[in-house]
Amino acid sequence: MAALHIKKGSTKHSAYNLRPNFSDTKERHTLAVMVDNEPGVLARVIGLFSGRGYNIESLTVAEVDHMGHHSRITIVTEGTPQVIEQIKAQLGRIVPVHGVHDLTVEGATVERELALVKVASSGDKRVEALRLADIFRANAVDSTLESFVFQITGTPEKIDAFVDLMRPLGLVEVARTGVAALSRGI
Repeated sequence: MAALHIKKGSTKHSAYNLRPNFSDTKERHTLAVMVDNEPGVLARVIGLFSGRGYNIESLTVAEVDHMGHHSRITIVTEGTPQVIEQIKAQLGRIVPVHGVHDLTVEGATVERELALVKVASSGDKRVEALRLADIFRANAVDSTLESFVFQITGTPEKIDAFVDLMRPLGLVEVARTGVAALSRGI
């Protein structure tokens, strides 16, 4: 009769080591959720996040199929792999949800955001704000003698960089749309 010898301290063959190897590192994920466009659906989706203590970094919602009355909710969230899987599973169980896609794991994506950035400055700071706006391809959509409102589109990181550069030049206010994202290719 053959005996099984396990080194002391080894958990390789232990019954207590059956849990999958999930990381405790938080990851940023972009989720696309297709839902019926009806009252209360967004509140139910948001309720799922708030009720379990999950954070939403960005949220955009719009009707994408007028004939079928379907909306697309794009959510950017952060969590461990276990938390992200739990979020996707729970979203999929909500009745008016037709599909949940984790764009982060499905491959390359295109992400864009729009921001309006108000800057109040004069003299050299005003000139510098215009110069930086030109570099970032931001458009001045409103102008007074004391301020500008710039419109900028791009990745969230690009918008963050533009806003950070506008702070010392007289940043007054920022309004952001949140991330809109699609997977690349077919």
